[in-house]
Amino acid sequence: MMTNQEVLSVYADMAALTERMLAHATLGEWDELMVLEQRCASHVRTLQGQENPAPLQGAERERKVELIRQMLTADRQIRDLAMPWMAQLSALINSAGAERRLVNAYGSV
Repeated sequence: MMTNQEVLSVYADMAALTERMLAHATLGEWDELMVLEQRCASHVRTLQGQENPAPLQGAERERKVELIRQMLTADRQIRDLAMPWMAQLSALINSAGAERRLVNAYGSV
């Protein structure tokens, strides 16, 4: 079982990672973002198995809420940046699939 300070430390690490993820998303560095996302997911798994079931109180609780809000804000901004890129990727994949079906149907030109 993790202490409250250890839990808050993990949340702080996750908040820092999401800020770095946002910086990479802003620059269109999607591979780097994915690496950081995997590190963040590892922290989530750690918390799932170790976080104390008793709720935090006072300043510790406020700090946890603040860190979660920070992560959610960064996550929203990352999604806003990623959606156009994902749409382009989807269009490219669909275009390649249509081209492949045409080649299969009519042969190469």
